[in-house]
Amino acid sequence: MGNRAADWLHQAEGDLRHAVHAREDGDHDWSCFAAHQAAEKAVKALILCRGGEGWGHSVTRLLKDLARVEEIPDAVLKSAMRLDKHYIPTRYPNGFDVGAPREYYTDEDSEKAIQDAERVYGFCRQSFLES
Repeated sequence: MGNRAADWLHQAEGDLRHAVHAREDGDHDWSCFAAHQAAEKAVKALILCRGGEGWGHSVTRLLKDLARVEEIPDAVLKSAMRLDKHYIPTRYPNGFDVGAPREYYTDEDSEKAIQDAERVYGFCRQSFLES
């Protein structure tokens, strides 16, 4: 099987579009989760492009692993740290003491998550294209 990096990057782009659509629909919890997924898949694409294989779901950890072979801008790492906070509580009611996740996420949350995902995706895409 060949290198699937381009497929991962293409899926990241689709997840980012989904984050935008979910935000437009008022589904801010899903928007934040989709933004996280876009960033995770973009980083995994870049890791594959560099000959590695990314495991796990922490965008921060994936970027720190990638930092062994690629310089990661501080702003990208900070975006990853914010996005990682959306991986579990956006989906599971026991992520909060009471209520469903959708009750805790706002338009501002999803707007920021999309911006963070765009930053991570943009960095990965640019690095990917320069390869």
